[in-house]
Amino acid sequence: MIVVAGLIKRGHLIRGTKMPKSKSPARRRKEPVKVGIIGGSGLYQMAGLVDRQELRVKTPFGNPSDAIVVGTLEGKRVAFLARHGRGHLFSPSEINYRANICALKMLGVEQIISVSAVGSLREDLPPKDFLIPSQFFDRTRGRKATFFDRGVVGHIAFDKPTCPRLSKRLADACGHCGVQAHQGGTYVCMEGPAFSTLAESHTYRQLRFDVVGMTNLTEAKLAREAELCYASFAMITDYDCWHPQHESVTVEMIIGYLHENTENVQRAIGEVVRTLGDDRQCPCGSAAAHAILTDRKRIPAAARKRLAPIFGKYI
Repeated sequence: MIVVAGLIKRGHLIRGTKMPKSKSPARRRKEPVKVGIIGGSGLYQMAGLVDRQELRVKTPFGNPSDAIVVGTLEGKRVAFLARHGRGHLFSPSEINYRANICALKMLGVEQIISVSAVGSLREDLPPKDFLIPSQFFDRTRGRKATFFDRGVVGHIAFDKPTCPRLSKRLADACGHCGVQAHQGGTYVCMEGPAFSTLAESHTYRQLRFDVVGMTNLTEAKLAREAELCYASFAMITDYDCWHPQHESVTVEMIIGYLHENTENVQRAIGEVVRTLGDDRQCPCGSAAAHAILTDRKRIPAAARKRLAPIFGKYI
C-alpha cells in the first residue's frame, strides 16, 4: 500500500492510505463525497464499499473516532466513520462528536446516515425492528454538543432535530428491503455507559418516549449547526429493563441482536445511497444562516480559524 501524506483539504491536513486499485479509481476519486455514514455498535465497517481509501482527518476539534473510509457504494462516493472506533474503543461519553461531524463536513459531506443500537420502551417495538426517530430528549451531562463557544455565540432552531426528507428515504429503503421499520418517535438520549435503572426506564415509558440510546442526540445537534442533513436507523436490541420478561439488559443479548440486524441495516443503507439525490429540498443546508449573534467585528481570530470549516461563509 502507498501512504499519501500532506494532502490538503480545505486548509487542514489529511493523511490518506490508498487501497488496491479497482476499476477507474482515479475517475471515482474525483467524484464528490456528499454522503456520510456513521456506524454504531456492531457496525464497524461497511459491506459493499469498493475503491476504498482511508483518510486521517485533522480537525480544529481534535481527531475523529477513527480513520474515515471513503469509497464507492451503489455507484456513489460515500464516507464511513465508526462512531466508537474500530474495536469499540470509545464509550458514548468519550466520543469526540465535534471532531466526527467536523471531519465529515471537511470532506464535503452534506447528508449523514446514522446507525445506532437502542432499547425499546414500547411493547410493540420488539428487538430486531428499526425505529427512525423524529424527536430527541436530552438526558446527557457535560458533553461538548455545540460548535458555538469561545468567542462565538449562536442559537439554532432544533424543533425538528432530524431531516424529514432524509428520514423518509430511510423508511422507504426499509420497506424496499423488507426490513420492519417504524417512522417517527422519540429517542431519549441518556449519558451512559451504564444501562437504565428500573425507575428511569419506567419514567421514560410514562413520558411516552419510544426508545433509549446514548449517542444520536449529540450528533444531531452538531450536524444541524454544521448544516448537514441527519437521520438515523435506530436498531432495537432489547426492551431496556422495564419488560417483565426482559428484566436485565446484558451485552451478550445486545450483541446477539446486533449481529442479526447488521445485514439488514447494510442492505437498507445501500438502498438509501442508491436512490439519494444531490438536491436537498430542505432547510438543513442553511440552518446556521441567522444563528450567530456575536458581532462579527468582535470575533477573535482564533475563533475564526477554529470555526472556518463549520461557519466560514458566515464569519
